[in-house]
Amino acid sequence: ILMVDEKGKNMKCLTFFLMLPETVKNRSKKSSKKGNSSSSSSSKLPPVCYEIITLKTKKKKKMAADIFPRKKPANTNTSAVQQYHQQNLNNNNTIPAPNWQGLYPTIRERNAVMFNNDLMADVHFVVGPPGGTQRLPGHKYVLAVGSSVFHAMFYGELAEDKDEIRIPDVEPAAFLAMLKYIYCDEIDLAADTVLATLYAAKKYIVPHLARACVNFLETSLSAKNACVLLSQSCLFEEPDLTQRCWEVIDAQAELALKSEGFCDIDFQTLESILRRETLNAKEIVVFEAALNWAEVECQRQELTATIENKRKVLGKALYLIRIPTMALDDFANGAAQSGILTLNETNDIFLWYTAAKKPELQFVSKPRKGLVPQRCHRFQSCAYRSNQWRYRGRCDSIQFAVDKRVFIAGFGLYGSSCGSAEYSAKIELKRQGVILGQNLSKYFSDGSSNTFPVWFEYPVQIEPDTFYTASVILDGNELSYFGQEGMTEVQCGKVTVQFQCSSDSTNGTGVQGGQIPELIFYA
Repeated sequence: ILMVDEKGKNMKCLTFFLMLPETVKNRSKKSSKKGNSSSSSSSKLPPVCYEIITLKTKKKKKMAADIFPRKKPANTNTSAVQQYHQQNLNNNNTIPAPNWQGLYPTIRERNAVMFNNDLMADVHFVVGPPGGTQRLPGHKYVLAVGSSVFHAMFYGELAEDKDEIRIPDVEPAAFLAMLKYIYCDEIDLAADTVLATLYAAKKYIVPHLARACVNFLETSLSAKNACVLLSQSCLFEEPDLTQRCWEVIDAQAELALKSEGFCDIDFQTLESILRRETLNAKEIVVFEAALNWAEVECQRQELTATIENKRKVLGKALYLIRIPTMALDDFANGAAQSGILTLNETNDIFLWYTAAKKPELQFVSKPRKGLVPQRCHRFQSCAYRSNQWRYRGRCDSIQFAVDKRVFIAGFGLYGSSCGSAEYSAKIELKRQGVILGQNLSKYFSDGSSNTFPVWFEYPVQIEPDTFYTASVILDGNELSYFGQEGMTEVQCGKVTVQFQCSSDSTNGTGVQGGQIPELIFYA
């Protein structure tokens, strides 16, 4: 190889000498006929041809990622690259191609090829509990670069030289997700493995992956999984996630308590929920949820789900249920007949409801504070006219967006301008055409210009920076008050609400005037 430049002066170019196999073979035959030529002379044949290829140099040095932007490989190599990527999904597959490095232009891509690959592996992990293990290959240098725990394990003062390491407390899928992040710099999370991945990231101190897991959990948080995530967030010491879980549990308490996930929580989490002052639920719902948890807990402890065993597993947590604050009908038809209370407790609670001199109770008798709803009023004034506002099955609708996560509990609506009247209201909340909540109820207006609340069955979670559509179809007195001087943006406490017109509105409601003067929400 000769290094020259384009003019043949400076050493800035490459000259490649190419030996053709057929020509070498022919020359070898000729040399053998002469008889006086040694075997060494035939091996030192001069090149039969050469080609000069000029490679222009650049002043500024660049990394491979700058020179080769990420894009699809050429058609000739596409199948090979896809084949190697597929191999990485399977365990113990080596790369057969002799020059696989040439298929990947960047160090990141070449490093990713080693993910879950036995090629050059110098350690193996047996991951998972007994009976469900998976043997995964690893490369000590790559792992040590990605985790301080692996660094100490392989290169620390107390490092052990083991070819196989057993990890029974981590699920194989979660361990693979962590390895994929370390090798490929890619975060691949799934709803059914994200908690196990968070555990692995915490155990091996991979903070960026752990943060991604927490973000994933926050965005997928709902009433159905809030109780389970609350339990896990306390275990993993993630205060931000814990706070988000409490926000959902407080606002959508009845949905959270009725979810299947509530029965999967540990005893400490159960106690913290039953103590919660701001739990926005009827006490009979709290009582029934506790009994459901007790039944599942009996199964976990391999006990028969009898009344005695349910009370046993509940222990002192039973007295955190505020039974004396239930409506009398709820107590008489529910808690009193459940069998979970002793005869003396049942009699004392009945006396608590009816007697002037109330007995002392072990149960908490002070009602929960719950949540105070906030009201966002979007009109600066209201009015009525003899020819407005009429209702003949048409829809009043408005779109809104918030800058913080809130829970819409209902709408405030105007009533009759011609004295007292009763209205039937069908309210609806949609996002991109999908119904998130709806309810059909009645409200009574007293003829004043006040607004009257109409509630959803359960509060609806609203994500920030997305427009939602609030709609109502009213049936009742045709003439009512309506709003004027509407605002496109309203500051309500720490929440900013923006409004815009909706194409669903067929009765005249818009930003400047009409119905739905208030959004009622928890924040």
